[in-house]
Amino acid sequence: MIDVKTSQSYQEPQSTESSLVQSDTAGRHFIVDFWGAHYLENVDVLEQALTDAASVAGAVLLHIHLHKFTQGGGVTGVALLAESHISVHTWPERDYAAFDVFMCGDAKPQDAVALLERVFKPTKTKISEILRGKE
Repeated sequence: MIDVKTSQSYQEPQSTESSLVQSDTAGRHFIVDFWGAHYLENVDVLEQALTDAASVAGAVLLHIHLHKFTQGGGVTGVALLAESHISVHTWPERDYAAFDVFMCGDAKPQDAVALLERVFKPTKTKISEILRGKE
């Protein structure tokens, strides 16, 4: 198990307007399925990928928590962001990974998804986008 806290300190935005009012949505949520993916039992690669995904999206990383299962070697975890989260659950025995990338504000979750695809090199992907908070 890895439990990493970032050295970056988060400060609340000064604006009193919410992201929902500014953009008409609460954020963009990508549901990402990777088949034929690599490094799915490697906690170090997963940790670095979550860190880099947050960075390229312009998000503020608050905390990462990953847990590796002894049976099957899968990993589950989450990167908590000021803008929401990136979560992962892997099934190395099936070469499959499920990621959720949800971000609000000015963050670019699509850039995080693109980075995850470059790192894990899946042979097949399915990516769905949901606009959260939109009526």
